[in-house]
Amino acid sequence: MSTVLEAVGLRAGYGNVEIVRDIDLRVDEGEVVALLGPNGAGKTTTISTLSGELRALGGEVRFLGARTDAPLHQRARKGLGLVSQERAVLMDLTTRENLRVSRCDIDRAATLFPELEPHLDRRVGLLSGGQQQMLALARCLARQCCVLLVDELSLGLAPIIVDRLLQAVRQAADAGTAVLLVEQHIHKALTVADRVLVMARGTIALEGDADDLLNRLDDIQGAYMRGENEPSGRQL
Repeated sequence: MSTVLEAVGLRAGYGNVEIVRDIDLRVDEGEVVALLGPNGAGKTTTISTLSGELRALGGEVRFLGARTDAPLHQRARKGLGLVSQERAVLMDLTTRENLRVSRCDIDRAATLFPELEPHLDRRVGLLSGGQQQMLALARCLARQCCVLLVDELSLGLAPIIVDRLLQAVRQAADAGTAVLLVEQHIHKALTVADRVLVMARGTIALEGDADDLLNRLDDIQGAYMRGENEPSGRQL
């Protein structure tokens, strides 16, 4: 498997405030890497920097084998897909119009999520939260992105909808897409992931194969607790 997206010694944050320190990670084609950690650990900052929404403060991001400082829209043209916490959909447009704006294959989107087909001509603001998140995911997958970054896909959604969305993420990886998944439900993330990284206080505190860590939930919980209780400025 080839590496699609990689961070080397990545430092990231907002203005002069550094949130993420010396992160090394990679996402290979055909795999799901789960990025876990307590609130404030730096997960969203990491995703935002890898996607090009934020500019790195240090280190480097490599996309498709080359170092990049390009903004999100340029990385998107080369095959990067981002599903953010805010559900990146256009509420005043219809489902069909959202897919067209994203230059998606509408038939492919309907195949990925048949649940959306009856709502193609409905304004997105009238869809349920689960349907909106399906659309956000379809906007990436229906244009066959090579890497998918997903930040808190399950936020505020019913468990049955979360399972449906994570199933689609796993199927995309099985078809060759590289996936980096930030997810609040640890057990659900472990069931679809191949590898796991646990962040705490802006660093990687624990990493390993998902099958192994599924039997080490106490270790993951311990990393969460250390991240929440560690005094500011001290790294794990």
